[in-house]
Amino acid sequence: MEHTLATWLPQAAAAAGEQGVSSHLFRVVLIVMLVGCVLGAWLLLRGYRGDDD
Repeated sequence: MEHTLATWLPQAAAAAGEQGVSSHLFRVVLIVMLVGCVLGAWLLLRGYRGDDD
């Protein structure tokens, strides 16, 4: 069985809901993680622009 992010996230969310973990906290953690990844990618790719003035 191949584990990909697309299959892992819904399974983790369902497991967290069954175990009584606050779904609000889980959503906040996921949103912060996604925003952090986007910001990190933007910062890294920003350095590779071809601004040779």
